[in-house]
Amino acid sequence: MSHTVLVVDDDPGVLDVIVGMLEDLGCEVTSAQSGPDALDRLRRNENISILITDINMPGMDGHELAELAKRLCPELKILQLSGREPRRGRLPMIRKPFSFEELADTMRRTTGVC
Repeated sequence: MSHTVLVVDDDPGVLDVIVGMLEDLGCEVTSAQSGPDALDRLRRNENISILITDINMPGMDGHELAELAKRLCPELKILQLSGREPRRGRLPMIRKPFSFEELADTMRRTTGVC
C-alpha cells in the first residue's frame, strides 16, 4: 500500500534529498517549505497520512506545525527532523544528517510503513 507523505523543510536542498529518499522507499510524496503551506496542503489532500517536518523553521516551527496538524488530522503520523533542536514532547525524531537506511528504519518503527 502506498502512503502519501508530506515533507516540510525550509531548506530546498534538504527537502529534495528527503523527498528522493521517500520516493525510493515507495511513498507518494508532497512537500512544503513552511508551516502555513504545509497546513494548506493538509487541508486540501485527504490522502496525506504521514507528516515529516523540520523543527527549526522561521515563522511557524515544527513543534507548532505538528500541534496544528494533529488538530486537523488526528490520525496523522508525525516524524520530526532536526540537526540541533532538542526533542520536545512525545513525537519521534530523527537527527539530521541521516542515511537512507536510518530513514527507512525510522519510518518502519515510527509509522509502520516503508
